[in-house]
Amino acid sequence: MRYYIIAGEASGDLHGSNLINALKHYDKAAEFRCWGGDLMEAASGTRLVKHYKDTAFMGLVEVVKHLKTILGLLKMCKQDIAFFNPDVVILIDYPGFNLRIAQFTKLAQITTFYYIAPQVWAWHRSRTKHLQKYTDFIFVILPFEVAFFKQHGIKNVAYFGHPMLDAIHTQDRVQATPARAPQNLPVFDKPVIALLPGSRRQEVERILPVMASVQAFFPQYRFVVAGVGSLPVILYEKILNSLDIPVVFNQTQPLLRHAAAALVASGTATLETALLNVPQVVCYRANPLSVAIARWLVKVRFISLVNLIAGKEVVRELIQQNCTTKELTAELNHILPHQPRRAVMLKNYALLHKKLGKKGVSAKVAQAMIKLLLSSFKRKEQNNSLKHEH
Repeated sequence: MRYYIIAGEASGDLHGSNLINALKHYDKAAEFRCWGGDLMEAASGTRLVKHYKDTAFMGLVEVVKHLKTILGLLKMCKQDIAFFNPDVVILIDYPGFNLRIAQFTKLAQITTFYYIAPQVWAWHRSRTKHLQKYTDFIFVILPFEVAFFKQHGIKNVAYFGHPMLDAIHTQDRVQATPARAPQNLPVFDKPVIALLPGSRRQEVERILPVMASVQAFFPQYRFVVAGVGSLPVILYEKILNSLDIPVVFNQTQPLLRHAAAALVASGTATLETALLNVPQVVCYRANPLSVAIARWLVKVRFISLVNLIAGKEVVRELIQQNCTTKELTAELNHILPHQPRRAVMLKNYALLHKKLGKKGVSAKVAQAMIKLLLSSFKRKEQNNSLKHEH
């Protein structure tokens, strides 16, 4: 079968690559065309239509500023889908873009699956109507989402667990194979504090400076930045300037495995950090207007996936004006080794892990997708044969 897959950021690229590998395992004749990142390109064995580094616009203000570019990308994507003529389009998160593509694919009568649904339970609940109208099936990754969507009239929805479990399991296998172990993670002279400032340029520019400023208060630790290969090296160099803070690129999980604690920008990385049992402080800064609008619209208490899934504060969230050197320093002190709050956090991480299920999520999703597609083909064949009979 022919699969057209669209992801618009680093986390979508990661989960998309694992899904592609699973689809290839169960569908030996699978053909792919993708919008995503390096991982999806490697998994699919085909050149990307567009890399997410050219499509990742963060915040309402930034989207408005780049509206002309986004509209051009939408037009290009629609034309490319029509050219490829896929059996299914699989949309991974990235709702501002992907929901518009879903509208197009529905009109074009192309089967459309949404994998990693938009967080409409947090804000923009009107999007549930779009999901109901323009998608054939939704594969969610948070345990409470099935009930939410069914309450809003969407019955074609399934939950198999969170794909981050697969990403961590894959890395576990790599770590266990010396020949495939990462070669470019240095040996550090002190215990490590990992800095994860996000995968988008705007995030790194706003969040990394305040993260780096905390280093002065912890001389006994080596602060190390988890860099993203899709961003230029000079971006990190300009921010860190003369600070003795190394950057390791595309080695987030190995870095976390070496870390005593982490400062993490809100996003999928907060869950990744928790599943690797690294105590963390979540921090976030964005365009003030974007944040003000989001606070007005958002309907949930927390921004981190860890707290959202747990339904309570497991990790401390420092947002906007609270994301300061002073606050980060104080919170980091609380979660370092031998501190009481660290033990409590690790205990809550164990409960979180249980909630999310077991590995093999990508395989289960791939099998369900193929089963749905084969069932759809069978119905079409039956309908066509009935037409010919009449």
